[in-house]
Amino acid sequence: MISCAENARKLPYYDTADFTPKWEINDPATFHSIRKFSLTDQEGQSFSEKDLDGKICVADFFFTSCPGICPKMAVSMADLQDEFINDSDVLLISHSVMPEKDSVPVLKKYADEKNVQYGKWKLLTGSVGEIYDLGRKYYYVEEDLGVNSDSSIFLHTENFVLIDKQRHIRGIYNSLDPNNMISLKNDIKELRKED
Repeated sequence: MISCAENARKLPYYDTADFTPKWEINDPATFHSIRKFSLTDQEGQSFSEKDLDGKICVADFFFTSCPGICPKMAVSMADLQDEFINDSDVLLISHSVMPEKDSVPVLKKYADEKNVQYGKWKLLTGSVGEIYDLGRKYYYVEEDLGVNSDSSIFLHTENFVLIDKQRHIRGIYNSLDPNNMISLKNDIKELRKED
């Protein structure tokens, strides 16, 4: 039996790197959101903030030659891909933090190896400055640690960030923690109810 309280569960909004929850936002148009950007996906196609509009998005930051956390992150992202493969509202995006090495052909090969479904999961490359600025100042992917770091300091985190259809941050999750991943799946389903 579902109680009224569970039925009314609402995800908070976040606009700072310390992830202090905000339960209401006065003006969605001026509230913190993922800014305009221009990147390239694993098929060599342009990918911008417009591709996020109207999508529930899970974003992470990785690099293809990573021997440590990135392969585990890819397993978690693949699990999300499987869970939401038939949900056209859910999009997964992985930004390379080593774009100078992760060219389009390298991303394409990686996508083939990881069984990345192009329509569901985009692997993105572009300039280091653009990707690091997005990761640290807009996705807050390193939380408080990375906000004031520049692109000379390597961006490396296991966090996944949940973005709603208006490009607002609605959650951050440790992709290596199975309980966090269950929470992320449930929160994606909650966001679906906001339509």
